[in-house]
Amino acid sequence: MAVTFISENAMMRKSIFAVCLAAGALSAISASVTSDAAPAPNVQRRVLLTQDLQIPNYQTVFVEVTIPAGGREGRHTHPGSAVVHVQEGQLTLDQEGIPSKTYMPGETFYIEGGKVHEGINNGTSRVRALASFVVEKGKPLASQVQ
Repeated sequence: MAVTFISENAMMRKSIFAVCLAAGALSAISASVTSDAAPAPNVQRRVLLTQDLQIPNYQTVFVEVTIPAGGREGRHTHPGSAVVHVQEGQLTLDQEGIPSKTYMPGETFYIEGGKVHEGINNGTSRVRALASFVVEKGKPLASQVQ
């Protein structure tokens, strides 16, 4: 039976590489949230967490979305599923093939990957929601649709 020992130096290099890889992935996700899905300058998206999953090549991304009164996201899709929880305001979800529905604070909804949809704030105060995505690594978190 052969036993292989890894030097501390080799382990340190692997750890540094893993940290750099994770930082690069977070930067890519952050950029894709703002650049690929920048429908309106007044909608703010802030990535709170990006975490690799045990499923190879997949990660979860947790995002805070703020839509000011009268704002809208623009029609878009996601490469994976999303679960959205409304914290403040009234969020109207316009989704292809499904009647529009308005969600109140405390309500949660699911969006299937690839479905064209848009979050709209028809109210007089901001909407703030938390969105959790499960997506394949390297794909943009959202893509605008005309």
